[in-house]
Amino acid sequence: MPEILFLVHRAPWPPDRGDRIRSWHMFEALAKLAPVHVAALADNDADAALARAKLAPLCKSLAIEGRRVSRPIALAEAVLRREPVSIHLFRSKALARQVDALIGRGDISHIVAFSGQMAQYLPARFDGPVLMDFVDVDSAKFGAYAKQDRRQPLNWVHRREARVLGAYEVGIARRVAASLFVSEAEAALFRQKSGLAADKVLAVGNGIDTDRFDPALPFDPVGHGDGPLAVFTGQMDYRPNIDAARWFAADILPLIRRRHPAARFAVVGRAPSAEVRALAKQPGVIVTGEVPDVRPWLAAADAVVAPLLLARGVQNKLLEAMAMARPVVASAAAATGIDAAPGEHLLVADDAAAMADAVCMLFGDRDAAAHMGQAARARMIARYGWDARMAPLGALLGLPA
Repeated sequence: MPEILFLVHRAPWPPDRGDRIRSWHMFEALAKLAPVHVAALADNDADAALARAKLAPLCKSLAIEGRRVSRPIALAEAVLRREPVSIHLFRSKALARQVDALIGRGDISHIVAFSGQMAQYLPARFDGPVLMDFVDVDSAKFGAYAKQDRRQPLNWVHRREARVLGAYEVGIARRVAASLFVSEAEAALFRQKSGLAADKVLAVGNGIDTDRFDPALPFDPVGHGDGPLAVFTGQMDYRPNIDAARWFAADILPLIRRRHPAARFAVVGRAPSAEVRALAKQPGVIVTGEVPDVRPWLAAADAVVAPLLLARGVQNKLLEAMAMARPVVASAAAATGIDAAPGEHLLVADDAAAMADAVCMLFGDRDAAAHMGQAARARMIARYGWDARMAPLGALLGLPA
């Protein structure tokens, strides 16, 4: 009987952030194919406890270890060993021992590794199919960071990571049966970088649970106030999200408030950095911190914004907003990889004036905003069901559904 080992850089529960949403639905899809052994890391003890309670009854076996390596130590070790920093941040000797023991018993027939950081746990030799879900081309992200912060003291870290991690990603991709990416744009970029063909580098996109993200469900009111509300959601200690929130608050919201003086901007997401918390001092800005459920904020939004200057792959925040029938204004970077037509399902704008104009149009024409929101939800229902998105896994692993 086939048995699958699923290696995950963050235990896939709860599905409340982009990586865990994808890995949870991937786990569900794999569990329909064969018994699954999960070996994962967790950012802290609370996350580990939640994941164990949910996953233990669903797995053939479960191993979760907490991440203990600090960034300075990871950087020092990576430089000494000429390896990517990203890999050392997710290195656990305890998890490696458990993975080796599990594979050594001979029951594992297939391996799926989620995120490039977990490639270090793959065995040097393995007879069965191995899938590597890189999700995004992480090395390209560090390359973009390096271009953005040329004057920063640690710029060399980003330049080094782009180079070293890029070589590591290509080396792994040449070892495995196939490498997966969250969008065709990411897959095409990696094919160009690696020289591998389309049968070895494929796009398996993200989906959205349109039953859960349904505007017809009852939600408690949030965001009390009279002015029109723009909402931005995300993990708010993540650099691209921090930069996006700061840019919107500093450069775009003032332009909007010239035409809509009572307009508000809500930054909704866990772990807001000090820079993000400071935005709440500005007129019209709300910083919620972690919320138990993002859907009430989406339901309350007159527009959902994604002013990301740097984005990789598919933005789950956009899928969620569009499933909730919210009109979306996104940067071109954030909209890349979304199977939707600009002007019909969402608005795309790249500079502050254009983004302000787009938001003001939605604030001023509620009928047009509602029509765009309904078109966006219809698009999500038609194209983004999770079962359809994860369906290729069975064929790639050689396992019948």
